[in-house]
Amino acid sequence: MPKFLLHRKRYVYVIAFGAIALIGLLLLTWHLVYIGLTLIAILAGIGYKLYQAEENIEDEFENYITTLTYRVKKVGEDIVSDLPVGIILYDEDRTIQWHNKYLNELLQLEQSPIGNELHDVLPKLQQVVDSEERETYVRFGDMSLALRHHPEERRIYLYDQTQYYQLQIKHRQGKTVFLQLHLDNLDEVSQGLDEQSRTLLLSDVTQTIDQWGKDNGIYLRRTSADKFFGVLTEQKLKKLEENRFEILDIVRELTNKNSKIPITLSIGVGASSDDFIDLGHLAQSSLDISLGRGGDQAAVKRGTGKITFFGGKSNAVEKRTRVRARVISHALSDLIQESDKVFVMGHTNPDMDSVGSAIGVVKAVQANHKDAYVVLDLDESAPGVERLLNEIKEHEEIYQYFVTPSEALDMKTEHSLLVIVDVHKPSLVIEDRLVEHIHRKVVIDHHRRGEEFISEPLLVYMEPYASSTSELVSELLEYQDRNISMSKLEATAMLAGIVVDTNSFAFRTGSRTFEAASYLRHHGADTSLVQKLMKEDIDHFVERAKIVAGAEFYRDHIAIAVAETPVSSQVLMAQAADTLLTMKNVGASFVINQRQDGLIAISARSLGEMNVQVIMERMGGGGHLTNAATQIEDATIEETLQSLKSVIDDYLEGGETE
Repeated sequence: MPKFLLHRKRYVYVIAFGAIALIGLLLLTWHLVYIGLTLIAILAGIGYKLYQAEENIEDEFENYITTLTYRVKKVGEDIVSDLPVGIILYDEDRTIQWHNKYLNELLQLEQSPIGNELHDVLPKLQQVVDSEERETYVRFGDMSLALRHHPEERRIYLYDQTQYYQLQIKHRQGKTVFLQLHLDNLDEVSQGLDEQSRTLLLSDVTQTIDQWGKDNGIYLRRTSADKFFGVLTEQKLKKLEENRFEILDIVRELTNKNSKIPITLSIGVGASSDDFIDLGHLAQSSLDISLGRGGDQAAVKRGTGKITFFGGKSNAVEKRTRVRARVISHALSDLIQESDKVFVMGHTNPDMDSVGSAIGVVKAVQANHKDAYVVLDLDESAPGVERLLNEIKEHEEIYQYFVTPSEALDMKTEHSLLVIVDVHKPSLVIEDRLVEHIHRKVVIDHHRRGEEFISEPLLVYMEPYASSTSELVSELLEYQDRNISMSKLEATAMLAGIVVDTNSFAFRTGSRTFEAASYLRHHGADTSLVQKLMKEDIDHFVERAKIVAGAEFYRDHIAIAVAETPVSSQVLMAQAADTLLTMKNVGASFVINQRQDGLIAISARSLGEMNVQVIMERMGGGGHLTNAATQIEDATIEETLQSLKSVIDDYLEGGETE
C-alpha cells in the first residue's frame, strides 16, 4: 500500500481522537474558562495543521494516479506494439485502418498497409471476414499463421504457428501404421504345379513383396505361407497411397506370365490410432473387407472416417469351394434347429434375387421342421417383381409364410433367427428394427462387402464370385441332410433370381452358376415361367428405348444416358444400362434419373474392363465390378452428371478411390 495512504489512515484516527478531546474540553470550560480556551486554541491549531496535511495528501494522491495511468498506458502501448502478434483493425469496406508494428515484421511488409484492402495484404483475410469465421489457419509463403477474428470489433489477430504446425506434421507422419498382406489364391494357383515350380513361384512373389517393403520403408515379416505383417509410418503410408499400392499390379503381372491364373493380393491397413491393439483390429478389419470384396485390392481404415480402397479393378478369380458351401450349410442347419422361428429378409425395393433367395432359405428351414417367414409386404409396390408376387398370392401354400414387417416384429421371440439375404448393409434392409431386436443373425450375400455391415452376425456367407444370392442358397440346399421338397413356383422364383442377376447368363456366370440352375431345374423350375415373369409392358419398352436413344458417349467407350422424366422403376434403369452395354464400342454404361421421391439414381454396368463398383462407391453407392448403382440426395441432374464425369476421369487417370 502507498505510504501516503498509510499516513491518511493515521490522520483519520488523529481527527477522531481530537474530536473526543474537544468534547472533553468543552465540558471543562464550565469551570476553567481560561484553561479551556487555551486548550481549544491549541486544538484549533492542531486541526489547521491536519487540514494542511490532508490537502497535501490529496495532491500527492492525484499525482500518483496521474503517474500510474501514464505508466499503464505506456506499457499497454508498448505491449500492443511489440507483442509477437499481428493486429489489424479494418472498417466496413474491408480496408485496414490500423495495425501494430509487428504486423510488418510478420508479413515482411516494406511499408504500412493502412488504407489497403484486406485481400491485398493476405487473400485469405477477405474470405475469413466475409464468412465471419472466427478461428482458422492460413498459409503465407512458408509460414502457417493462426488467425483469430472478432467481427464485432472488426479486429484480426495473426499468430506465427509454423513451428507448432511442423511439429504436428512430424508427429502425424511418424505415427505407427499396421499392415496385413494376404495372398488371395495361392492354393488355387499352385494346384497342378510340381513342387519345384510351386517353390519358384512362391519365391518370386515373396522376394517381390520383400523388396517392395524395403523400397517403401516397411518392416515386413512373413507369418505364414500366404500372409505377411508389416509396420510402417503415416508418411510411408501416404507414399503407398500416392502410388496406389502398386504392389497389387506388380504381383499380378509377375504371376500372370508364369501361370494361367495370376496371384492377387489383399491388403488391410490400420492407421490414425495411438493404441497398438486398436491398430491391429483396424488392419484385420480392413483385410476382411478387402477379402469380402473379392480381393486384389487394398483397404486403408483409419480410426475415424471412411475406408479408402485401392485396386479392385480386375475380375476376382472364383475360389469358393464345395467344402465351404457344405460347412456353411451344416452350420446354418444347426442354427435353424436351435431357433423356434426363422425370419428371412432382403433389401428394400426387392428384386427377383432377393425374393427368390428368401424363398430358398425358407425351404431349408422347413427341411429342419421349423417355422419360417419371409418379411415382405406383398401389397406394397415392389418394382420388377410384381408378376412373381401376384403368382405367390395365388398359391396359398407359399403365400402363408409371407408376413409384413410389423407382423414380424410382433411374432419375434428371444430364440428367433434372422437370415438376411442379398444385402449386408443395415441401412438397406426392409425393416431395420428387426436387425436391432433379433440378436441371432445370419448374412448370405453375393455383393462385395462395404464398410457398413450387419453387427455381430453368428454366420456370414458372402461370396462376391457368385452370380446371385439365389445361386448361393441353391448350393446350401444341396447339402442339407434332409430331402428338400420344392414346388414349381418356388424353384422358378430362385431360377429367376439367377437369370435376372446374370442378364440371362451373360454376365458374372461361372460353372457353379449353371450347376445351381441345373439343380433348380431338377426341382421343377420352369424356364418358360421365368420368361413370363420377366416380360415387360410395351410402355416400359418404349420408355427404355427413349432413355437409350438419348445416350451420349463420354471418353470414347462410355455411354451416359439421362432420363428426362422420372422412370417407372429402378429395374427399368438397370435394363436401359444393360441395353446400352450391348451396343457397339460401349465398354461401360451409366443411366441417371431423378426418382419420384427426389433422389437422383444411377445404374452402372460394364463389361469388366472398368470397375463400376469403385466409381459408384465414390458417389455413395456400391455393387459389383460389372454391376453397381447409387442414390444421391440434395443434388440436381446436371450436378450429378458433372460429378459422375469427374469421378470417371479420376478413376481412369488413377485417382484415389473410396
